[in-house]
Amino acid sequence: MNAVIIVAGGKGLRMGGDIPKQFLPIGGKPVLMHTIDRFLQFDVSMQVVLVLPESQQDYWRTLCDEYHFSQPYILANGGETRFHSVKNGLAKVSSAATLIGVHDGVRPFVSNETIQAAYDAAALTEAAVPVVNVVETIRYIVNDNESKTVPRSAYRLVQTPQVFSASLLRAAYEQPYVKECLAGSPQAVAEVFTDDASVVEKYGHPVTLVSGNRENIKITTPFDLVIASALL
Repeated sequence: MNAVIIVAGGKGLRMGGDIPKQFLPIGGKPVLMHTIDRFLQFDVSMQVVLVLPESQQDYWRTLCDEYHFSQPYILANGGETRFHSVKNGLAKVSSAATLIGVHDGVRPFVSNETIQAAYDAAALTEAAVPVVNVVETIRYIVNDNESKTVPRSAYRLVQTPQVFSASLLRAAYEQPYVKECLAGSPQAVAEVFTDDASVVEKYGHPVTLVSGNRENIKITTPFDLVIASALL
């Protein structure tokens, strides 16, 4: 059995409004409903665990009633960080699951091919992450006054779902959550666990890269909503 943890904890600050981005409507229903539909259209038997902040759950239930959304899912509480949210979601995943994906709730355009590739690769290597090529020139910021071009062929843009064997993901999330101090500034800290792949890598297991799909955008800004409407 396969499972997916869909993490939707955004506050919508970059949207400039009061409604969290995962609840904004596109194509006649909220973004998050499109995302859940994608996985159940891919595999009707997939277990879906939806992670939402407790403060947003009543509003989500209201939306489900309003849009007559009755897809099966299990609800888990969001945590202080994405790391803690995924860990909460893991606690709700069935022990029968052999592969577990983790997906951003605001990526409603992941393709069946991307989902298939990630789960297939994880079945072989235990850890798979979809990526796409960088198509624009990128620069590395050395400091406030200096930057330099770096070869874009050496970089990839990371997407979700990131898929892992259930045993590996559960073990990796038993690690303590950590941050690291930025050089020269003990007050400034950076996230060590920026995504699930980073948690698994910290645990000591490499990840396999598979091809994502360019349409699998993460909706975070008003411009992204325009693109999403066009894609629909």
